[in-house]
Amino acid sequence: MTVNDRETILQRLKAAASHPVPPRPLLPPLPEMALDADRLREVFVQRLTEQGGEVHPVANRAALLETLGRILADEQVVRAMAAADKVVAPLDLVSWGRQVGVEIVTPEAYPDRDGYARAVFDDVQAGITGADFAVAESGTLVLVHDTRQARLISLAPVLHIAVVPVDRIVPAYETAVTAIYADGRRPSQVTFITGPSMTADIQATPFKGMHGPQKVIVLLVG
Repeated sequence: MTVNDRETILQRLKAAASHPVPPRPLLPPLPEMALDADRLREVFVQRLTEQGGEVHPVANRAALLETLGRILADEQVVRAMAAADKVVAPLDLVSWGRQVGVEIVTPEAYPDRDGYARAVFDDVQAGITGADFAVAESGTLVLVHDTRQARLISLAPVLHIAVVPVDRIVPAYETAVTAIYADGRRPSQVTFITGPSMTADIQATPFKGMHGPQKVIVLLVG
């Protein structure tokens, strides 16, 4: 590229930027916005299942732990890493794991970054997290990351188990994003998870489970 070509391109870009941006056209409201709580739950389960995820409804803490134990046994998980978010921390999974014969570790057990990375990528077979929101529109889990919700727990192990209270199901992406950034909050990272990991890099053919979790299982509580 010559100097003149570069200047020509820059001039065109500057000229284009000077034009007013057309207003966004009005769109009809999503049908999910009018659904009650029961229908939101049904739609979320349907959409997540369509994307290859699994959903296990549980009524309370006892049922949750019983179902979690069965899932870990079925998936032959002997070591898992749990987040310390507001949903998972009260379950005290480290102590519970000792009772059922599954080692549950947390990021706090690894003070150095390299040890934590080795554990989450190589040593554990499952990551257990909560979810800040579950989007009915697409069956998507939304995780806002901070010191209690380490990002790699949901992304690195081959199995991601998410504990989701039913009152965290929202109609659409906009609902979740508005709540996340309300009152001037600016989280450093937010992850949107719609079923197991997927890629279309190979001959533009969608393939599930190429990078990251090959299974996403939701324990829907309430």
